[in-house]
Amino acid sequence: MASKAIKRRPFSADTDRPSENRMEATISESTTVTEPLLEHSPHEDKPKVYEPTTWSVFWDKTRLNVISDFGSLLGKLFGYASGPQTVPVNLSPVQEERLRLLRQRLNVPYDCSSVKHQDALKELWTLAYPNRQLPSLKSDLWKEMGWQNSDPATDFRAGGFMSLENLIYFAKNYPDSFQRLLHKTDGKRAEWEYPFAVAGVNISYMLVQMLDLQSGD
Repeated sequence: MASKAIKRRPFSADTDRPSENRMEATISESTTVTEPLLEHSPHEDKPKVYEPTTWSVFWDKTRLNVISDFGSLLGKLFGYASGPQTVPVNLSPVQEERLRLLRQRLNVPYDCSSVKHQDALKELWTLAYPNRQLPSLKSDLWKEMGWQNSDPATDFRAGGFMSLENLIYFAKNYPDSFQRLLHKTDGKRAEWEYPFAVAGVNISYMLVQMLDLQSGD
């Protein structure tokens, strides 16, 4: 899988030496900062020009786009298989700090003795089953959500506490999709099906690996 080396911008004594107070103030406002983690592509700012078209032209362009995207995907897959690649990425100080904090969160395991972590697990149950009574932290009822046994704490492993936070975020911001996947309302049911909660933990872990967030480079 390709790894992305993070390339810091050249240091300038006049512009790139913020005081500690200034940096803290900048990071403390991270909830209102809309700057993305990665810089914009130079192609995003190009003005769009209206061009009249016909259905035949439209379908021709659509087919070309599909072929182009598929070829790009194959290129990436074969590129990853051929060996590691390094893609330099320029980050601003705010983005670097966000990435540092994200990596810190990735190293937090789920702690069954932590009240904060226990409350988060209870919140997930309430979001999943708003009309049902909250069970104890060790109960066979947790298996209905897709945990492998009566104690969900044993299923986080490499996913850590952030995987639980991601499930809560999913339930809060996309409740319809969350409920459809949880109850498997789409498609045909089968005797062997994916365990919803454990699958969510594994997806979080896979995303960390795909984005190479723990490389530290």
